[in-house]
Amino acid sequence: MKKVIVVANRLPITAVKRSKQVVFQPSVGGLATGLSSVPDLRSVWIGWPGMTSEKLNSNEKEFIEKRLAEDSFRPVFLNQNDLDLYYNGFCNKTIWPLFHHLIQYAVFEQRLWQSYDRVNRIFRDMVLEVADPGDIIWIHDYQLMLLPDLIREQLPNATIGFFLHIPFPSFELFRFLPWKKEIINGILGADLVGFHTYSYVKYFLDSIRRILGLENTYGEIIVNNRLVKVDSFPMGIDYDKFSNAATDRNVKREISRIRKNVGEKKIILSVDRLDYTKGMPGRLEAFEYFLENYPEFKGKVTYIFVAVPSRTKVEDYRFLKRQVDELVGKINGDHGTFEWMPIWYVYSSVSFSTLVALYIIADIALVTPLRDGMNLVAKEYIASNVDFKGTLILSETAGVAEELGEAVIINPANKVEIAGAIYDALSMTDKRQIKRNKDMHQRLQRYNIKKWAMDFTGTLDSVKKMQEDLNTKRFTMDAKNELVASYFASSNRLLLLDYDGTLVHIGESPEKADPDEELLRILTAVTDNEKNEVVILSGRNRETLENWLASVNLKLVAEHGAWIKEKEWEAIEPPMTDWKKEIRPVLEMYVDRTPGSFIEEKDFSLVWHYRNCSPELAQVRVKELKDFLLTLVANLNIGFIDGKKVIEVKDMNINKGKAALKWITKRDWDFVLAIGDDCTDEDMFSVLPDTAYSLKVGLGSSKAKFNVGSVKEVRKLLEALA
Repeated sequence: MKKVIVVANRLPITAVKRSKQVVFQPSVGGLATGLSSVPDLRSVWIGWPGMTSEKLNSNEKEFIEKRLAEDSFRPVFLNQNDLDLYYNGFCNKTIWPLFHHLIQYAVFEQRLWQSYDRVNRIFRDMVLEVADPGDIIWIHDYQLMLLPDLIREQLPNATIGFFLHIPFPSFELFRFLPWKKEIINGILGADLVGFHTYSYVKYFLDSIRRILGLENTYGEIIVNNRLVKVDSFPMGIDYDKFSNAATDRNVKREISRIRKNVGEKKIILSVDRLDYTKGMPGRLEAFEYFLENYPEFKGKVTYIFVAVPSRTKVEDYRFLKRQVDELVGKINGDHGTFEWMPIWYVYSSVSFSTLVALYIIADIALVTPLRDGMNLVAKEYIASNVDFKGTLILSETAGVAEELGEAVIINPANKVEIAGAIYDALSMTDKRQIKRNKDMHQRLQRYNIKKWAMDFTGTLDSVKKMQEDLNTKRFTMDAKNELVASYFASSNRLLLLDYDGTLVHIGESPEKADPDEELLRILTAVTDNEKNEVVILSGRNRETLENWLASVNLKLVAEHGAWIKEKEWEAIEPPMTDWKKEIRPVLEMYVDRTPGSFIEEKDFSLVWHYRNCSPELAQVRVKELKDFLLTLVANLNIGFIDGKKVIEVKDMNINKGKAALKWITKRDWDFVLAIGDDCTDEDMFSVLPDTAYSLKVGLGSSKAKFNVGSVKEVRKLLEALA
């Protein structure tokens, strides 16, 4: 029976030593808290137990393993060096600031990267110990971005999901990461990649396109002949846990205790880890501005500022702590009185009952991160107030802002706007509060943490089924053996072969696709067999094919069927090129407007190349040009092909299918093989006899009977036929 293996940096419970005894307590953090609320997903959970190896003897390690096994947890033990370089180092000095668009805090050091790579491999080894065929492996967050591909290398057919709980940065910032390609390839080892918001999905897809040159169709990408899907899944909360908490006896006791200290003053609340991404100094300055500009609220409002200690050994966090301490002291000193302290500063974690009590009594939740993956505090605050009272003031740069649009949305860098939002919230009628909060309540209730987890795993299951559908046409060893046997049993053979993307791999410089020694050797061996007639059908022009392949006894087709060479070059039909004078000015305009693009003129076509352009600009220009051409070519008896980084305008009566028919109808062949890789080859596949073998290089729908994985596999097949 398959199980779900959850892999995260931390386990939901943490081992600590008290009086020389190892005890366990719940882990702090949204991920641990959230996923632990979904028991269906806890078949096995792999993660660090919270104590370094140096602090544990062998008996204590064994005790931890046995105790955690009772809850189906598997500990990954890390030493202090791992903690310093991998976690405090690369994770939190490199990835964390960079992904939150705070590059000024980012550190790029090789030794930190090497530790990150090494620890990801330690996690891989633990997964390999636990995983069985059919299991779902769900990997979480920025600490383990290399892990999906590391597992894929060892378990090619594994079902792997990856979810990033922090923002993904724009390419303009991500490009600064020296190991960006390794990170992208690591994540793409998963079958499904999830983010909290569609904005992060777009940034990720943009980076894939720019770094690896891979395009997507509705978030679906072909990576090494494997379908990968990228999508957004906004993480929910355990709605019932928070909405039902108001009736809990401990929560009621906490409400009474807090009210006794605060009195009947209006309460503003913020709850965060002490982190520079949370915008704490700016938020405190905004509150100070509020007191200065709305003095009528002095003595009537208390700001409960909860800062949970975090990464206390990192210098940037220690500096932030000093900065916050000083600001709180200054504001309380400048505005406080014997009877009233403006800010009630709590520097510690709080219990669940205290947290919910704060949510319930707070008139305002002030959530102003500079950047945040999701921010579950905002959701918890709304869910806890079952009377729909209270106002959520929310940063537009928090991921949750895309879901909770009814909140008061502010710019976290604008203290005037934040102060004004506080004033408006304190003045807001109950009717307006209820109207805003009801819709958010219903949304959070529907899409709770369990629905989120089921949505992700359900989509992962769908992706695997899509992969299986694509694999049904895969060119298996049995199919290859059948083809080879049929080939050697025949004496009259026709081989129709595309060139670019079929016999040679096309990289960033397609002009450098001349045949290498291996390809020339294979083609020579195949064509030397007198039973074979081999035809290369290419989009290249005559001169290029002649220069590259003159040494091999091949038949050639140039410009997608415009020219044919058996002995001498002949046009398949008289050239019709009058249309070029109308189309060329249009393409020239797009060259002028799209730096890096250029026009190639062939005898029967005009080709606009955009391989060297900015992907974002090219995407816009391609759509514009295609829309323009659809209208323009309708009256000219021509059409266009949307190829690989090119748009080719040509006479649509000329195609590879028509050229292929010249040979197919030439005699009664007892063996026909056609291989191609793109849309221009579909015309060739469509005219083949039913008995022919046809192979498309790469995945995707095709008229070909089989899909073959790569140029390398095509060459191996041709070698087997030589």
